[in-house]
Amino acid sequence: MNFSMKNNKFKIENRNSMSKKLYTLIFILFLSASAFAQRPDGEKIAALKVAHITKQLDLTKEEAQKFWPIYNANEEAENKLRAKSRKKRNEKKSKDLTESEAKALLIHMMDVEKERVALRTKMLNDLLEILPAKKIVALIQAESSFRRKMLDEYKKRQGGRRKN
Repeated sequence: MNFSMKNNKFKIENRNSMSKKLYTLIFILFLSASAFAQRPDGEKIAALKVAHITKQLDLTKEEAQKFWPIYNANEEAENKLRAKSRKKRNEKKSKDLTESEAKALLIHMMDVEKERVALRTKMLNDLLEILPAKKIVALIQAESSFRRKMLDEYKKRQGGRRKN
């Protein structure tokens, strides 16, 4: 069996492409399987989100190594911001607030929203340094489609509970 250099190159490229797809598939299956293991819902959802984004973005190994630390740091910062905001909003019921306390809470809520936008802007700018803009748009679309899937699943499960 003698192959020309051209044929060997094709086989190597084809094998590398298939290996990449196989590793991605194994990674997604691993995350999906681990997502259904005995864990709190938040961890299951996070694992499903990672699998969904991984599939939608089709990142190379190098891109993934740079992408996930930036993305995860942003997720962590947003989660902390959300928790801080929730804690402040839940300190008192709205009917128990004085007018000045309500104004202070509204200002706090606007500040939190500005912080959230700043975090998102920083992440997108950081990602622009390592990914093509098309993949960042794909990320935004993947996040949106994931939220939609989660909402649909929630509605489906709630609908089933109401009938019982």
